Amino acid sequence: MSGTGRKIEIVPANGLRNFFAFCRLPRLLYKDHPGFAPPLDAERWTLFAAKLNPHFKLVQSAAWLARKNGQLAGRIFAQIYDEAHAPLGASRAQFGCLDAIDDDVVVAGLTRAAEDWLRQRGAALAHGPFSPSINSEMGLLVQGFEAAPMVLVPWNPAYLCVALERQGYTKARDVISYRYDVGEKDHVTQHSIVERPEWRKRLNIRKLDLKNLGKEAETIVDIFNDAWSENWGFVPFTLDEFMSSADALKWVVPSEGGFMKGGFMIELDGVPQAFGLVLPNLHEVTADLGGRLFPLGLPRVVSRIRKHAFTSGRLALFGIRRALHRKAAGGAVILAFIEEMRHRSITSPIRHVEFGWVLEDNVGMRHAIERSGAQIDKVHRIYEKNLAA
Repeated sequence: MSGTGRKIEIVPANGLRNFFAFCRLPRLLYKDHPGFAPPLDAERWTLFAAKLNPHFKLVQSAAWLARKNGQLAGRIFAQIYDEAHAPLGASRAQFGCLDAIDDDVVVAGLTRAAEDWLRQRGAALAHGPFSPSINSEMGLLVQGFEAAPMVLVPWNPAYLCVALERQGYTKARDVISYRYDVGEKDHVTQHSIVERPEWRKRLNIRKLDLKNLGKEAETIVDIFNDAWSENWGFVPFTLDEFMSSADALKWVVPSEGGFMKGGFMIELDGVPQAFGLVLPNLHEVTADLGGRLFPLGLPRVVSRIRKHAFTSGRLALFGIRRALHRKAAGGAVILAFIEEMRHRSITSPIRHVEFGWVLEDNVGMRHAIERSGAQIDKVHRIYEKNLAA
């Protein structure tokens, strides 16, 4: 749609008022779209506030809002990583948080603001969206617009991808989210690989201590960074970033006996080699809040999380050390991981789990997931643009 004849303003998202507007904008624009579920405003504040998210220590950044005839119409974010934290194979110059009404003039104004800011800092190539990083949320949705919404997975209408491509952006990579539907076969107790003689004394699966996650943090971050270190776009997950996220987990992971018991560590010969962290799909208990936690939403959410029998969730973090990739011991660890997920489903009301952010060219991980019976549910696209052209 054209914006001709209408007043469109692109303004920096400076100050507290504009920051709050930036965080709540998607729920204002997309609230009536099938497939969209609003994230909680307070969670967005912790993700995008420079003083609350340690990610912003690694980058220079700026953000903008679009207004059309005085009404909020869009937003965008831009950042440049410092040289010490350059993404693997991708540009240090990135954009993110692109959301807008169906108006090419609005999208053009937003992308131009971000591009000009990046060019002024010497950028010749931009990648995105990363919101704000590859370790949080990324890509524009290009498939699965009416799929079940999932916690920490961004949503946008189909027109936004088309509008961005009309501004000269092209595909860089796709990232895939799989849906695994739990069936009767998963509720049947089977012999586990950890019971086999050759692995009985070597493999051990234990719970993550989510109440004292700090003591697990260094191991988790070490395994995660080792596991994904050769993937396109990789930026090491810092301990500060993980701890910032971990502080919120006590609010979103149910107590013992709750949603699949949260997370686990797999040890081989006494050494931690893999971990998984499953988060409940908070949209099941927050849909009627419209993203608002205050003044009455917070106690409601906390109470609901503790009592609700979640039926869906997301494997939010997973990693297996690279030394085990393509080796028999690595296959045993992955099989133990799958069996552990199935074992936990026996005593859980879980009906489907989403495995997300798998790069399209990560063939090994994709094959392992697909062999489990999981199906592609959503595809998000990372775009690029030559800013020097």
